[in-house]
Amino acid sequence: MNSVTAPQPPASGSPLRRFSNLLYRRPNLYLSLLLVPPLLWFGAIYLGSLLTLLWQGFYTFDDFTMAVTPDLTLANFTALFQPSNFDIILRTLSMAIVVSIASAIVAFPIAYYMARYTSGKTKAFFYIAVMMPMWASYIVKAYAWTLLLAKGGVAQWFVQHLGLEPVLQLVLGIPGVGGSTLSTSHLGRFMVFVYIWLPFMILPIQASLERLPPSLLQASADLGAKPRQTFMQVILPLSIPGIAAGSIFTFSLTLGDFIVPQLVGPPGYFIGSMVYAQQGAIGNMPMAAAFTLVPIVLIAIYLSIVKRLGAFDAL
Repeated sequence: MNSVTAPQPPASGSPLRRFSNLLYRRPNLYLSLLLVPPLLWFGAIYLGSLLTLLWQGFYTFDDFTMAVTPDLTLANFTALFQPSNFDIILRTLSMAIVVSIASAIVAFPIAYYMARYTSGKTKAFFYIAVMMPMWASYIVKAYAWTLLLAKGGVAQWFVQHLGLEPVLQLVLGIPGVGGSTLSTSHLGRFMVFVYIWLPFMILPIQASLERLPPSLLQASADLGAKPRQTFMQVILPLSIPGIAAGSIFTFSLTLGDFIVPQLVGPPGYFIGSMVYAQQGAIGNMPMAAAFTLVPIVLIAIYLSIVKRLGAFDAL
């Protein structure tokens, strides 16, 4: 009968043992060896390709021959401030801000209930319900909303039976529900954005509220604060880092999206769709690269703002 022998540790003077002792004595070296390969990959593949793309923004595009030449120019970046292009930037930026605000308003009650009033199987149910839409294909969800908002869809049925048609006509400027009105309106586009990015707002807020010590709420009640005062002066300020963290996702994802603006809403470019059109349909890679710089700058500014609100601590 064969006996199984246990593997012997390396000899004390072997190179492997000396190397392991060196890593044990210098944990920073061990951490560096773990981080250097992925950081090199990140720097070479992601940052390298991004910088290469941005550098092409200085190239020249010949409208007559449809060819890109390496003649350096600032014309592509100055063209961003033309009225038509600047309107695209403002349209995208305003939609990203409005979607982030609306997502926070919708997500906060759900996140608060999950954090304060659920446990066990109920909490697991809510987690699955929130994350399940994230498991579905983005394209499928976008096309499904085009059917919901189109003529004869569920949204039109609700508008008619709830008597909201005059409100849409007066306040939102939608001419009626006799056609695919919501699917060709800014409201419909806004609804699709809020639905798709809502889970990215719920989870950070829920995590920040779950870290809220119950003793603070008890102390607020003991000091005579009413529920409204407790919410405004204790709960809401302490949940701002989670709201800011969630807004990073809703803001940046809306800023770069190019599929929803093509499927839902009135004709008009967003930054993402403009990059797609310039690069794919026209072949104007320098102008597409110049437009690519816009969301990078806007997101960098936005990150510097939400960092002061403690967003990175809530991620």
